[in-house]
Amino acid sequence: MELASLFLKLGTIAFGGPAAHIAMMEDEVVRRRKWLTHEEFLDLLGATNLIPGPNSTEMAIHIGHRRAGWLGLIVAGSCFILPAMLIVLGIAWAYTRYGTLPQSEAILYGVKPVIIAVVLQALWGLSKSAVKNGILGFTAVAVMVLNFLGANELLLLLGGGALPGIIRLVRRQRAALPGLLWPLPMLRPFLLAGVPAAANTATAGSFGIWPLFFFFLKVGSVLYGSGYVLLAFLRSGLVERLGWLTETQLLDAVAVGQVTPGPVFTTATFVGYILGGAPAALLATLGIFLPAFIFVAISGPLVSRIRHSPVAGAFLDGVNAASLALMAVVTLQLAKAALIDTVTIILALVSAFLLVRYKINSAWLVLGGALAGVVTKVIAH
Repeated sequence: MELASLFLKLGTIAFGGPAAHIAMMEDEVVRRRKWLTHEEFLDLLGATNLIPGPNSTEMAIHIGHRRAGWLGLIVAGSCFILPAMLIVLGIAWAYTRYGTLPQSEAILYGVKPVIIAVVLQALWGLSKSAVKNGILGFTAVAVMVLNFLGANELLLLLGGGALPGIIRLVRRQRAALPGLLWPLPMLRPFLLAGVPAAANTATAGSFGIWPLFFFFLKVGSVLYGSGYVLLAFLRSGLVERLGWLTETQLLDAVAVGQVTPGPVFTTATFVGYILGGAPAALLATLGIFLPAFIFVAISGPLVSRIRHSPVAGAFLDGVNAASLALMAVVTLQLAKAALIDTVTIILALVSAFLLVRYKINSAWLVLGGALAGVVTKVIAH
């Protein structure tokens, strides 16, 4: 009950992305409740960075497991996800019912450029820690170029992690290759399911609820980095390859993920609803979050070994650099759909300035963008 109460609250008020979520958790479970020491909390945080999935959700799952065992693992993670999922379901229902009305279009007109600024600000912040040396800089540039040329995101992430790891192995002259490849057995079923082809036999235009579930299950199983990297996978899989979403719908899904609290991965809830209603929304949500529970359950007992592995650390550094590059590519692509006139460009620039200079919560900027969009459309008419 303690876990349920805490994480239902956090899932309702936790705006600002994974870093903000984790800061709130540290305040609650270390400073206020003293469930964990600072050292234990940092160990869990290090573990979440070495496995795929949404970092803040995985932190909630880890804390639940430490506090109340396997039942706590399920309760904490589910309660952190549930409020955001319900909010997104409500927004998705309104979007499918009223999304073509001028009022909704006006709101999204103002929100989209703000989202571009939010992503750019996250990109800039991550670059300071992700590109720490020349090897990682080379990795990031190479991933950007290959992604522009159409290379598969999953292979780029794995390759980006493997390059620094192999170089570390050569430099240390030690037989630590199993440490470098520890994530691959978990990824093998998804790699064999089809790369770059989808893990199902769906073709463009032929939507299916179970192919959608398996698509998000695969994404949740292999996605490193922040929730923004999710955009690259969604655009490649659901927009370009399967044709289930339009570019505009994808950007709208991102906007919904930003304006709501909790995990950015609830974007899957929105996508599922607009494609197949409530059943598809629930299955998409289950698919993208289920791997996080499994990975935490597996990696929890190995936290200390993973945290001190130099090869796993090098692999993670490379994956982070590759994730940063994918974020940069998808931001450029989405900007084409969002920055369509002088007003939207000004909104993006002002939002970026406020984020960088005054650290304003992105939720307030999104609400301000929505208001600016409505005002602009009213004046125009």
